[in-house]
Amino acid sequence: KSRSASSSVPGVSRIDQESTRTHGYFVRVGYHRTKEGAWRPKHRAFFGDASHGGKDKAFKAAVKWLKSKQS
Repeated sequence: KSRSASSSVPGVSRIDQESTRTHGYFVRVGYHRTKEGAWRPKHRAFFGDASHGGKDKAFKAAVKWLKSKQS
């Protein structure tokens, strides 16, 4: 079984949910602890396939956004 490109980039997850017609990449970075003690991402964003012109372009946009938040 081959690994997807997103599995090689920490913080980037692929979402393919047919029931809600949701396809794209979800990015999370900069975790912090809440008052309740739970860990939550400080920054998060979704990059949909349809709104970015396809799977590859959505992935590239997700990685670019992730890098901008890390620097």
